[in-house]
Amino acid sequence: MNDPSAATVRLSDYRPPTHDVLGIELRFELALHATVVTAVTRFQRRGTAPAPLFLHGEGFTVRSLRLDGAPLAADAATHDSRGLTLHSPPAEFTLEAVTVLDPANNTSLEGLYTSGGRFCTQCEAEGFRHITFAMDRPDVMTRYHVRIEADRAAFPTLLSNGNQVGAGELPGGRHFAEWHDPHKKPTYLFALAAGTYETIRGEFTTRSGKRVALSVHVDPGEGSRAQFALDSLVRAMRWDEDTWKREYDLGEFHIVAVRDFNFGAMENKGLNIFNSAYVLADDESATDGDYEAIEAVVGHEYFHNWTGNRITCRDWFQLSLKEGLTVFREQEFSADMRSRPVQRIKDVRRLRLRQFAEDAGPLAHAVRPASYRKIDNFYTATVYEKGAEVIRVLREVVGERAFADGMQLYFVRRDGTASTVEDFVACFADASSRDLSHFLRWYEQAGTPHLHVRGTHDAASGTYVLTVRQSTPATPGQPQKAPLVIPLRIGLLGANGRPAVARLTDGAAAEEHRVLLTTDVASYRFTGVPAAPIPTVLRGFCAPVTVDDGLAPAERLVQMAHDPDPFTRWNAGQTLARDAMLATGGVELAAVTIGDLGNALRAELQRAAADPAFAATAMRLPDLPELLQATERPDPDRLGDARDAVRRGIATALRAELVAIVDRPAPDSGGRHLKAAALDLLAALGTAEEERLHRAFATAATMSESLASIEALGACGGARFDAALCTFHARWHERPLVLDKWFSAQAGAPRPDALARVQTLRHHPDFDLRTPNRVRALASAFATRNVRAFHAKDGSGYRFLADVVRAVDRQNPAAAARLALPFESWRRFDEERQRHARAALESIATGELSANSREVVERTLA
Repeated sequence: MNDPSAATVRLSDYRPPTHDVLGIELRFELALHATVVTAVTRFQRRGTAPAPLFLHGEGFTVRSLRLDGAPLAADAATHDSRGLTLHSPPAEFTLEAVTVLDPANNTSLEGLYTSGGRFCTQCEAEGFRHITFAMDRPDVMTRYHVRIEADRAAFPTLLSNGNQVGAGELPGGRHFAEWHDPHKKPTYLFALAAGTYETIRGEFTTRSGKRVALSVHVDPGEGSRAQFALDSLVRAMRWDEDTWKREYDLGEFHIVAVRDFNFGAMENKGLNIFNSAYVLADDESATDGDYEAIEAVVGHEYFHNWTGNRITCRDWFQLSLKEGLTVFREQEFSADMRSRPVQRIKDVRRLRLRQFAEDAGPLAHAVRPASYRKIDNFYTATVYEKGAEVIRVLREVVGERAFADGMQLYFVRRDGTASTVEDFVACFADASSRDLSHFLRWYEQAGTPHLHVRGTHDAASGTYVLTVRQSTPATPGQPQKAPLVIPLRIGLLGANGRPAVARLTDGAAAEEHRVLLTTDVASYRFTGVPAAPIPTVLRGFCAPVTVDDGLAPAERLVQMAHDPDPFTRWNAGQTLARDAMLATGGVELAAVTIGDLGNALRAELQRAAADPAFAATAMRLPDLPELLQATERPDPDRLGDARDAVRRGIATALRAELVAIVDRPAPDSGGRHLKAAALDLLAALGTAEEERLHRAFATAATMSESLASIEALGACGGARFDAALCTFHARWHERPLVLDKWFSAQAGAPRPDALARVQTLRHHPDFDLRTPNRVRALASAFATRNVRAFHAKDGSGYRFLADVVRAVDRQNPAAAARLALPFESWRRFDEERQRHARAALESIATGELSANSREVVERTLA
């Protein structure tokens, strides 16, 4: 397990580049197995003293190297597996490097590779070094001029960053296209795509009157399924102008959909490359969730044009500066396009499931980590989702107006630069005239903060004192934690559910109070409170923390029915259900709570006409992974049984309402979400409802209803599941994205034969280990959704995932490393499961292993 390429990189070791790149000209002579790349790069030394220059470059054949037009002398440079070191180059010079690549056999999906017979690139984070020699680091920015040559019949469309400035014919049936990007960018934002596409086109006129040509390029025959993505792009461009005053800055914008992609999409300047799952959709084959994801991802990548491209990262430790900020912008966009309360709940649920688990395990790291070995492994929920929540904390700290002013100052002050978190925060400090040094701890400190909240009431004086204590658990490398600045949004309800109009210290009387907790403990004194209130401190989920407020079930029921904040209402119901599932001694102790919760959910269903999507979120009870996180030494089997029993009790109480929802048509997205939630709960009643569930599948009018019915059949335990799967496969086996759903539905089905199913599916003719979407649909769905089977006491689930990780690692290290992430919680289980998990992890590390997977495995085992 000794690999020099896995050397630790530390933030404290950052040094500015010794040279600038004045410009780069690239020429690609495309061929599937022998693409010739000619790179002409102009360098300029920053200092006056001679200095060596290291250029990253690996995985290609070097045909020639010329410095200022002459062949590079043998003693002028050293070439090894990592790159090229020029020992003492001139103060200003030009390097011409001619390299030869084999894109068709590039299974890592980094650099230049082929997917479906078409060329595409993925250069973030360190893919450009697989194309040519370069200063492959984000703080080196320059302008690119690109010429692409290829066979016209096979590759009629040739795309790169910026604007097309030339095109023409070449001998031998070949042709060329030239592209120029007038904006400086780092290597990771370079992109190329070439092939035969069906293209749909549109146009957007900016607020200043500039016309932008829009194009979405997809597989032939898929054009009609790309229209929603194009429409989403237009909405995102308009929203960014209206909300943030950000116009697009080129004459054209392209989206290319590819089948094989390690990520969701990539924001390359002017040429976004997308996993086809986030482009293609129609009413027949896509779920409502697919549409929501396409709109969000299209928005996310477009918003990067300013938060990521125009302003990029000084180094990869600042990754959340572009990703966390852009996730925040994406979430705000989705909230404005859809239901803001429901979007907020979805964001919080995703954060709790993914990021809180990450914070609680061996892979915990700060939003801005202090070190890494492979930066690919830090495209994490902490950097993305928690990073977005940290932006929300900042907005709460400085206020809405100062936050808006700070963003505009950031756009103006840092445009065209490679920036740091400190550069970003300084804009808000200046806009708000506040010292934000304390706030920076959110970027530096790992772990999920915990709030302990208790109140005391004095009836004689009508005062209520709320005491809040904060603490953050130790995480790897950070045993001691300092207090954070945590915004609180405090509301008080009376026992009748009416908001209390109270006065905080010397402030004005109000129903809600916004305060900042900056110390380990603080007390807040309210007056004008005649009776003991029911407090909430986290309305809107205003900070990424956990809370122990000590409320009784009856008090949560009041919150669930009456709190003016939708998140608090939803959270109260989720907490009641979770506590019932976790009740000591099983479900009997929680019987009263289950009955009361059933009545409260019935009330939500009665209000569903006003917001069916919110009612659907309320009906989705906590999943098993949430219960595992909430338990110090979890037993997946006991918790699974407890969850099943609570769901069964709720479904029994609400059966009439659930049946009515399932049996009637769902007219819109909100109605379909509610129908899916009802199907999910009815499945808790087992085979008694199997006929109804199968009828729902047979009569499904949309993919949302069809898939929800299949998943419910999988959960109810009956034989109709397999019949539905056969019907589904026969109908959709020629649609790869829909077939991914077929694999995922089986991998996630909580059935006794779960492991046997995924083992069989791994050898199915439609399974391809080289296709990331298909691998995720099987292995990731099994490990993250079917957690009871994954954590089987005999270790069989661990062994299955370890086998897949080893197989994938041989060809796609970045994808393999992500597949191994579900092992992160292994130390929390009983000794027998720990023994099996350790053995599985050690089996991954046996023999050759990529630096990506090695880092994840070693940190997980540490």
